[in-house]
Amino acid sequence: MPSIGIFHYSLDVQHETQFIGQSGAFLDAVERASRAASMNRPVLVIGERGTGKELIAERLHRLSSRWDEPLVTMNCAALPETLIEAELFGHEAGAFTGATKARTGRFEEADRGTLFLDELGTLSMGAQERLLRAVEYGEITRIGASRPIRVDVRIVAATNDDLPALAASGEFRADLLDRLSFEVITLPPLRVREGDIGVLAEYFGRRMAAELDWDRWPGFAAHVMHALEEHLWPGNVRELRNVVERAVYRWADFETPIAHVQFDPFDSPWRPRPPEHRRAVSAQPAAAVTQAEAPAAAINLDGVEDLRAAVDAHERTILEHALGRHRWNQRQTARALGLTYDQLRHAIRKHGLMEGQEDTA
Repeated sequence: MPSIGIFHYSLDVQHETQFIGQSGAFLDAVERASRAASMNRPVLVIGERGTGKELIAERLHRLSSRWDEPLVTMNCAALPETLIEAELFGHEAGAFTGATKARTGRFEEADRGTLFLDELGTLSMGAQERLLRAVEYGEITRIGASRPIRVDVRIVAATNDDLPALAASGEFRADLLDRLSFEVITLPPLRVREGDIGVLAEYFGRRMAAELDWDRWPGFAAHVMHALEEHLWPGNVRELRNVVERAVYRWADFETPIAHVQFDPFDSPWRPRPPEHRRAVSAQPAAAVTQAEAPAAAINLDGVEDLRAAVDAHERTILEHALGRHRWNQRQTARALGLTYDQLRHAIRKHGLMEGQEDTA
C-alpha cells in the first residue's frame, strides 16, 4: 500500500499550504509539480474545481529560485473583459475614462517572481495577444503608453477548460497555448484518488474538532464513512472539507462517533422551488441524457424461450455498457448501478467479463 503523502510548508502566518493523500495519481501530480518548480518555464495546471490548482501554483513558486519574490494571483474570470487588460498590464493616467492616475499591472507587481493566472480560458482574445507578447519577449506595455516595459515573470496558469479544444475551435490562441504548455500538470479528481477520501476526512475532522476545543476526536461511524467513500464529490477536496467540517460542528457529542452527514447544505423540506416552466426546461436535458445513456440492446419479448438465459443476456449487456462507460473503473460502475463492489465483482465473474480486460478498481 502506498504511503500517505503529507506535504506542508508555511507561506505566511495566516496561510498554510498542505497536500494530503496516498493515491498514486495524486502523488504523481505533486511530484511532477516539484520537478517543474526549478525550471524557469511556464506551467499549465489543469483540473476540476476544488482539486487544488492554486495549491500547486504555490508549490511551483515556493520550490523555485523565485521563492522570496512576489507570487501574484489574478482570477481572469473575476473581472469584466474591459478591465482585464488594464489589470494585467497597467495603464497610464487618462488612458480611459476613470483612469485619473497611472497604475501598475499584475505583471509589474510580479516582476522577478511568479504570476498565477487562474481561469485562463476566460481571457479575451485581445488579452491573449498581449499575454503572448509578454511571454515571448518579456515586455509589456501599459494601456495608453508608447514604450514597453521589461519584466521578468514566470507564468503559471490554471483552468478547468479543455484548452486544446478551445484552440481548435478558434476560441483560444493556439500559439499562446503552445507557449504556455512547456509542462502540463493535470490534477486527478477526488473520486479516482483511491484511499484518499478517508485520509482527508480524518484530517479535516480532527482539525475541526480541535477548532471546537473537543477533548478528543471520536471519529466517524461506519455508515458515515461508507457514505463519504461512495459519494462522487463533484466539488472535490473543497466540497469534502465543507461536508466534513459541517458534520463535525453540528455533532454535539464528542464522546460518540459522528453518525450523521449532510452532503447538500440546501436540502430542506422548505427549500424554495423554481417556477414550473423553469423546472420543466431544466428537466429536459437530464431526461435526454438518461435515454441516450441507456443500453442500446432491447429484448425481443415475443422471442423469449428461455427466461433465465434472456435475463442473463440482458444483465450482461447492462454490465458491459456500464463498465465501458466508466472505463472499467469498477467502484464507479458499482455506484452507478446501485451495487456494492462485491456484488459487481460477482456479476463480472459470473459473465466472464474479465477476460482480456484490466482488473481496475
